[in-house]
Amino acid sequence: MFELIDFYADWCGPCKIMSPIFEELAQEYKGKIELKKVDVEASSEMASKFGIMSIPTFVLTKDSKEVDRKVGAMPKDVVKNWLESHVK
Repeated sequence: MFELIDFYADWCGPCKIMSPIFEELAQEYKGKIELKKVDVEASSEMASKFGIMSIPTFVLTKDSKEVDRKVGAMPKDVVKNWLESHVK
């Protein structure tokens, strides 16, 4: 199964914009993609492990290996097309 990791911070404006979009996508892709949210301030070790340099950053993994990533806020259709290109 794919896992989509949303690296964010509570104070991050673009992160707040993306949060409801990813919640919607989590429902749409239920059973195909598991959504995981990681607060970079509370989990700095995990953020460091993935080399997160800016937020929001979205990392798509499969079998615990990174498949792809996107950085920054983007429209839902862009995110959906990105996910569709990997999850078929």
